[in-house]
Amino acid sequence: MLIADEGVGLFQMAYPVYGALLALSTAGIPLAISKLVSENLAKGNYHAAYRIFRVALALLALSGLVVSVGMYLGAPLFASSIARDPRAYLPLASIAPAIFFVTVMSAYRGFFQGQQQMIPTAISQIVEQLARVTVALLLVALLLPRGLEQAAAGASFGAVAGAFFGLLVLMFIWQRRRGEFFRRLEQQQLKPEEGSYLTVVHKIFALSLPITLGSMVMPMISLVDLSIVPQRLHYAGFDTARATALYGQLTGMATPLVHIPTIITVALAVSLVPAISEAMALQRRRLVQERSFLAVRMTLLLGLPASVGLYLLAEPLTVLLFRNAEAGAVLAVMAGSVVFLTLYQTTAGILQGLGRTSEPVISLLCGALVKTVLTWILTAVPALHIQGAALATVAGFAVAALLSLRKVQLFIALPLRPIDTLFKPGLAALGMGVAIQSLFDPLEAALNVAGVYRASALTTLISVLGGVFVYGSLLFLLGAVRRADLEMVPRIGPGLARLAEKLHLLRR
Repeated sequence: MLIADEGVGLFQMAYPVYGALLALSTAGIPLAISKLVSENLAKGNYHAAYRIFRVALALLALSGLVVSVGMYLGAPLFASSIARDPRAYLPLASIAPAIFFVTVMSAYRGFFQGQQQMIPTAISQIVEQLARVTVALLLVALLLPRGLEQAAAGASFGAVAGAFFGLLVLMFIWQRRRGEFFRRLEQQQLKPEEGSYLTVVHKIFALSLPITLGSMVMPMISLVDLSIVPQRLHYAGFDTARATALYGQLTGMATPLVHIPTIITVALAVSLVPAISEAMALQRRRLVQERSFLAVRMTLLLGLPASVGLYLLAEPLTVLLFRNAEAGAVLAVMAGSVVFLTLYQTTAGILQGLGRTSEPVISLLCGALVKTVLTWILTAVPALHIQGAALATVAGFAVAALLSLRKVQLFIALPLRPIDTLFKPGLAALGMGVAIQSLFDPLEAALNVAGVYRASALTTLISVLGGVFVYGSLLFLLGAVRRADLEMVPRIGPGLARLAEKLHLLRR
């Protein structure tokens, strides 16, 4: 790894401030756009849907510009008062322009998602991540000879490049598709609801304010971690350099790996908001229940094996990706949070689609309170240190997820069917874990004896692929996968369902 764990710690010190200000600038507006657009399109009102998009785009561009400039000018203050490390100044200043591009991009994403078009968002996310990683790696390589702070700033600037190119992709797609949208707008039979722009702004903010509070909780948790974790590590007996390195293992190594499965559940949650809003607008309660149940099942089908796999392969993965075996212990503890984090995201999407936008906020605040208290206590225990902070994260997300799931059950009488949602996926994940454990050590030993280059890395990759194959096979054998599950996979879902039927993998 180019900048090691201390450099990762400096780089990650910019992200809590960036995340909090980004949540403030977007103010929950993208999800409000998605919900309002889907409700209007369900009624055939293209005029109102487009007007919502234009107003929201203007609001987001203005707020993004103001907050971006504010973060750039306030970088010295943030570095000294929040990060408590003057070296964090350059990463903070470097990442500031990304806020403007991300806020504008979020308006386009909300508009597409309101039309239940998820492909533009997916394409822009892929381009965004590719550009971010490419630019970050290039700048780190170029700036590392000038010092760790400069290299961390280069890594931070990758977020700016990623957001810029992601926005360009969305604007290009809109230019290609706007003709069809305007054709339908002109053919609209429904009389357009005019109203004032202030009325539209009021609707957007009425929906977005609770979502804003919710979106602020996660960045605030990160800010609390930034403030508490290094301080409590000092209390446990670590000096500043070592505390920064351990903080980097938690936030820059373990946390990104834990969040990889959430890429799918975030997309699922985003798609749920307009889908459930549409069903509610059409007063189809049964459809709301079906979509919600399917989403919870899909979440557990993904979250359970991801949690098991990250736990079993924690050290090999951190060695492979970061060349840091010590971070494996942190990842092994954090692996337990995958199930709860993904479940919270899905249930939050369901509640937002139902219009209960304040409920996920309350659940997450309760989880954040539990996490903060446990982080303060456990991180200062010398025997636990950074693993104590990881354990606190697991507990916090568990509280948030279970509270949110309970509220979904209360509002729509969601049938959980534990055999289908928990027992079968859990049994398949257990079988996958046994297969990985049985495969890893003998395979690594055999490759080492054969003198294969980077045998450990190859063993890890083969174990991951083998685990995926075993898990998928067990799901089909247990009848845990249905046609509707496969059809939910973007683009290739219907094709997968037809192939599975031809191979007689789906049970009737």
